[in-house]
Amino acid sequence: MTRTFVVGLDGASWRLLDPWIEEGELPNIASLRDSGVWAEHKSCLPPVTFPNWKCYSSGKDPGGFGVFWFERVDLEEGEITTTNSEDFRTAELWDYLNTDGFSTGVVNMPTMFPPRELDGVLVCGGPATVEGEYRSIDTGYTYPEDIATYLNNEFSYRVHPEPLISSNDERGAEVEAILSILESRFEVALDLFEREELDFMHVTLFYLNVLHHFFWDEEPTQQAWQLVDEWIGRLSELEDTNLILMSDHGSAPTTTEFYINEWLAENGYQARQRTVEDFLRPLGLNRENVLQLAKRAGVVDLLARTVPERLQQLIPQSAGIKRGRKLEAINLDETKAVASAQGPIYLNPVFDVETVREELIDDLRGVSDSTGKLFTSIHHGEDAYTGPFVDEGPEVVVDQRPGVHVNDGIGGGTIQSGPDRWAAENTPHGIFVANGPDFDDRGEIESISILDIAPTLLAAVGSDIPTDMQGSVLPVFETEPSWDTREPIAVSEKGEQNRSDQVTDRLKQLGYME
Repeated sequence: MTRTFVVGLDGASWRLLDPWIEEGELPNIASLRDSGVWAEHKSCLPPVTFPNWKCYSSGKDPGGFGVFWFERVDLEEGEITTTNSEDFRTAELWDYLNTDGFSTGVVNMPTMFPPRELDGVLVCGGPATVEGEYRSIDTGYTYPEDIATYLNNEFSYRVHPEPLISSNDERGAEVEAILSILESRFEVALDLFEREELDFMHVTLFYLNVLHHFFWDEEPTQQAWQLVDEWIGRLSELEDTNLILMSDHGSAPTTTEFYINEWLAENGYQARQRTVEDFLRPLGLNRENVLQLAKRAGVVDLLARTVPERLQQLIPQSAGIKRGRKLEAINLDETKAVASAQGPIYLNPVFDVETVREELIDDLRGVSDSTGKLFTSIHHGEDAYTGPFVDEGPEVVVDQRPGVHVNDGIGGGTIQSGPDRWAAENTPHGIFVANGPDFDDRGEIESISILDIAPTLLAAVGSDIPTDMQGSVLPVFETEPSWDTREPIAVSEKGEQNRSDQVTDRLKQLGYME
């Protein structure tokens, strides 16, 4: 029987890869495209790690599982909390494969921590698998639990690179640590695939997109992609194996930083109240500078262990307050709208939501920079999403122009600027390549949806497609497989979870939730 190996390349886009492919720098990826099927795919909004890895694995947009970004915003209750794996209310691709008797491996895919039981192996990774601020995790991130011991003994496995990159200037040890982590991902995934004799393997290279963010197409990113290409060459030699390349979203060089909560305040949608940052910021002290000094002095771990988190949070950030602390700077009784980064905007239900929404959308349509309008489209939440959890999502969702970073910092004082921390921003335009015994060699096809990938992979092995998957089976097969529809696997309601501040800390370090 044909096996399947999926390589998830976080933030990969043909916009980045095509020039290198044309120059002959990525011969194995080029060969895989030439002898298989490939396309650009469109991710769900917002185009970011949470939720799009789960959009891929569930075949649903966020309305189908109830997570719309790294944070959950509830203005009625006046709280913002960090999401984790237990907040995603859906079965996934590997659950259906397990039900049909196929063993599966999932290595390092974001959205999977804390781990759960699979018929096979699970190794959690991505930004949200953490033990504490600035420290990696040694146990409790795998299923079965003893797999962590095996990975440590055989591969000296690390969930996160150390030292962790935090600026565009760090091109030495921080980049080497990421390259080592990427190599390790491939080694472990291939070892488990063969050692456990798995039918299906998915491995994600999350820190690849961290390099995109900090360097775009410069040397550190190119080094990483040459490493990826070498491994793609090795994986393409596996016998009787379908090899799939895909990403959660794409990326493009950042041209404009748009501080959406500052804009909301300037335009009367958000009322503010003073915080301690307002007194400290004029002193010129910010968290980025403190981290750089701590790194140079070699005391990052010491400070992380000895300085209480509450005190660390008081140091201002250059972009302003983010995550749950946003509400500390907002007078919610007088505030109509609060935004997360990269697209979602939530409206306060104490106001006339429909009136506020139409006024807000009309005002956002006029926002521009020297290149033109910042948003290619602006959606009602119920038009952007489908499924039982739409009413938990944002009322407004913006689709940012490629290169525009919608920053949710509060209190920085700037509404629009050139690139800030990230050299590249996420876009909805990801990649898809399918090559192997079950796929034809037609080359490029028209753009697909990220939601099409899960049903297509199920059909490839003859599994039926759940009726709640929103994507379609793609016409990409050498011989059309036989499949039918099936009832979805029921997932129990988990209710409110105890969300760890440690997850938020790791996201903060990487710039996702400063």
